[in-house]
Amino acid sequence: MTEPESAPLEKLLNQISGQWTMYILWVLDTKGALRFGELRRKVDGISPKVLTERLRMLEAIGIVRRDYEPTIPPQVTYQLTDRGKDLSEPLYHLCDLASRWYGDKSIEDRCT
Repeated sequence: MTEPESAPLEKLLNQISGQWTMYILWVLDTKGALRFGELRRKVDGISPKVLTERLRMLEAIGIVRRDYEPTIPPQVTYQLTDRGKDLSEPLYHLCDLASRWYGDKSIEDRCT
């Protein structure tokens, strides 16, 4: 039995459509590698628990890379993998769409 044609799209959307997930991807795409605390400040309103869960999930599916440096104190940064960077163009299109739909110039400025 073959999978339905929509199966890959459904799988991708299920992986990236959770609450906060797309915004985390957007922040990492536009700001580059960030430490956990920096990322949490940029994703205003997210709890540490949820951010940790989302980052672990994104790491497990190969979209985000966690870099650990055994310094004192240890430094952990998160950034998009090449696979995660494949989402850049769709994210920019969504940002542009949000700007047009909601007429928010501040959104538009962040899309460029």
